[in-house]
Amino acid sequence: MLVNTHTLKLTLVLMILFSFQAQAQVKTWTLQECLDTAMVQNKNIQITKNQSEIALLKNQEAMAQLLPKLFLQGDYRYFTELPFQLMPQSAFGGPEGVFREIQFGVPHNISANLTFKMPLYDAQVMGGIKASQTYQELTYLQEGKTKEQVYLEVSNLYYNAQILKNKLAFIQQNLDNSRKLEKNTRLLYEETIAQRTDWDKVLLQIQQLESAALQVESQYETVLKALKFVMGLPLDTEMDIPFNIRISESEDWSTQKTLDELIQEKKQHLSLQELRTIKNSRIPSLALYGNYGRTGFGFTGQPESFLNFYPVSFIGVQLNMPIFNGLVTHKKISQKKIELQNNQIQQELIMQQTDMLQQNALLQSQVAKSQLKTSQQQIQMAESVYQRMLLQQQEGLASLTEVLLADNALRDAQQLYLNAMVEYLKANLDIKKTSGNLLN
Repeated sequence: MLVNTHTLKLTLVLMILFSFQAQAQVKTWTLQECLDTAMVQNKNIQITKNQSEIALLKNQEAMAQLLPKLFLQGDYRYFTELPFQLMPQSAFGGPEGVFREIQFGVPHNISANLTFKMPLYDAQVMGGIKASQTYQELTYLQEGKTKEQVYLEVSNLYYNAQILKNKLAFIQQNLDNSRKLEKNTRLLYEETIAQRTDWDKVLLQIQQLESAALQVESQYETVLKALKFVMGLPLDTEMDIPFNIRISESEDWSTQKTLDELIQEKKQHLSLQELRTIKNSRIPSLALYGNYGRTGFGFTGQPESFLNFYPVSFIGVQLNMPIFNGLVTHKKISQKKIELQNNQIQQELIMQQTDMLQQNALLQSQVAKSQLKTSQQQIQMAESVYQRMLLQQQEGLASLTEVLLADNALRDAQQLYLNAMVEYLKANLDIKKTSGNLLN
């Protein structure tokens, strides 16, 4: 029996040690570590990076339009019926205006040509190059916008996890208080000073708190899974979030243009370049081109079969001048002008909205900070009142109703603190975003 007791104790000690070791291996992540990981492993960011790479290649493709082009063409034809030509009889001393059909040539025709072409001036190609450069810059801004969205998502989930941890701590504290109250009420009931219903009320409150604690723990695990998903981590990754929420001192953010404003400006610039390109389509284009090849003629039959090749080459300049295309260009220009007007209105709307949101966020941050200080003081006062009421109830000087009222006041102060913390964190993120400093 003694041996079994020692074995049981040793097993319990080993289990506790293994439990502590497992807890020690769970890494506590800071917000910056979560953000750095998300910026590297988030799938949406990886997609936008690929889109930026595509935009770079499109710009290189547009610039390649100015390089010389070289084509190799080959052709073989076998005429089952030789082509006819009409020859004027006057060429052979016959009457004017009289023609005679003549069928001539050989059945086998082979040609191979090397064609060269290089644009000397093409306004549309130049406009396409500028537009592709602007589009490339736009994709970089959109990549930054995606990073902003991921930053906000990670921060909100991280703060949500911290709020849930604080909420769970308050529940545990209230649960300890309720267990003390249950002990006092049970003793009073045993001494026939309190009613059985009073004891049941406290037991019910304990059960409700235990249920709330399980619910908050489940919510915390759910938020952690969502956070790991946004960060691009496997869902089975062990991680934890610190309890303490850092409240920064008042920071004087230097206001600069937000990514939304920069994106809209770049879209406006792109539309202007597209309008110029459409207008420049009326300008003639000039290209240098040339050809070098050989043509072969073959015959199989009597009295002699042959296949002879002859060279052909030329070089020239080609001018293309659009004259009339059915008012298509005019309609495109009208559409683009209306699009420019809408872009300008949208740009003004974004600026006004950003200014409004920034002012609201600043006001909300000030109110939330003040509310945080007030709620912390209220929690301390409510905790002190509750402890005094608990002692008075233990001595029979206060009723259970008074203790429960003090407990409700404490919970209200705790909830007020959590609400103020949520509003402060949200306002702080909004200030960073609307001042253009979210990713700085």
